[in-house]
Amino acid sequence: MHCPFCRHPDSRVVDSRTTDDGASIRRRRQCPDCGRRFTTVETASLMVIKRSGVTEPFSRNKVIAGVRKACQGRPVTEDALAQLGQRVEEAVRATGSAELSTHDVGLAILGPLQDLDLVAYLRFASVYRAFDSLEDFDRAITELREQLPPTTPGGLDEDLGVPAPAAATD
Repeated sequence: MHCPFCRHPDSRVVDSRTTDDGASIRRRRQCPDCGRRFTTVETASLMVIKRSGVTEPFSRNKVIAGVRKACQGRPVTEDALAQLGQRVEEAVRATGSAELSTHDVGLAILGPLQDLDLVAYLRFASVYRAFDSLEDFDRAITELREQLPPTTPGGLDEDLGVPAPAAATD
């Protein structure tokens, strides 16, 4: 590490600490030439490979911006979006891979978004999974109904404004 003051090509680590819940390391360094101290923050880079083949750094803000669009008009707070962004970043970093596809990032978003808001989940899934017919929506809603307890107040049917399926009568 070059000294930012005298450009000496080496420095000595005086102290190291993890920050951001272990996502980065803060190091206090000292230059052996001029004796001045400075701080560095090290993070592991995580790259996303887009469909076009272009590679760019992972951005929690881009995840939040995409989910925010799906949450328009829904009772979702900025704090909840920030927590979702953090959960997604933790999930993709936990894979241990330095490069992920946009598909992998999308999969990492769907789980936390389903926990956050079912309508926003369906909106996001419809774009992410490229729904092109009513059957695609119907299939996704059926899958969600099967995952939810049947007597949950405020469940999927109320959230979507869809009448619950009629009970079968003899």
